[in-house]
Amino acid sequence: MTTRRDAVHDTLRRSEGFRSAQDVYAEMRLHGAKIGLTTVYRALQALADRGEVDVLRTDEGESVYRACASEAHHHHLVCRRCGRTVEVAGPAVERWAEAVGGEHGFTEITHTVEVFGTCSSCSSAPAKSG
Repeated sequence: MTTRRDAVHDTLRRSEGFRSAQDVYAEMRLHGAKIGLTTVYRALQALADRGEVDVLRTDEGESVYRACASEAHHHHLVCRRCGRTVEVAGPAVERWAEAVGGEHGFTEITHTVEVFGTCSSCSSAPAKSG
């Protein structure tokens, strides 16, 4: 599994933005990899569990993945149109999460914050009609 997990991770490292498991699978197969979709899902889950990839849930409920650019805890700004993603620190969010958890007697607080909007490139481009 390690070799296949590394191959999945390499595919994500070469990708821009977040990708679905199906996208990763299709790209790997296109480049001749002998790998099954279930193996891709398992590799992505293992990478996510180890903190080596970021995971977002789309508005449709699908999980999408991206190789982490930073090893430190971070959040994301994600463009709704093109998927451009920027990793950002959120010290105020960190303090807030700890404070709210503490107020309610919770310990070992974790959280995920994703901020969605429209990047400057997409904002200045004419909207697609469709």
